[in-house]
Amino acid sequence: MRGSIPVYILIMASVSFLIRVLPLTLIRRPIKNRFIRSFLYYVPYVTLAVMTFPAIIEATREPLAGLGALAVGAVMAWMGAGLLPVAVTCCLVVLLMETFL
Repeated sequence: MRGSIPVYILIMASVSFLIRVLPLTLIRRPIKNRFIRSFLYYVPYVTLAVMTFPAIIEATREPLAGLGALAVGAVMAWMGAGLLPVAVTCCLVVLLMETFL
């Protein structure tokens, strides 16, 4: 078991390296396909959302409180509120929902 840890680390490092290097070596000219360009444009946003949304719901004692804060924060952000007011309001929503649920 102990001797296989360096092998695991080597495999993970090579996979990470290949994921980053292969696109640079295989794609030499600008991408003109509109679908692929839009797909690549949204990849960072989707990755951030996939990591963030479960953490929002699981960070609270009650998952319903996290879901409520997510809904309130999304509505406030949609209406143009800044980051600080959205964050403070979401914290207050979680506090109130966990207190009264």
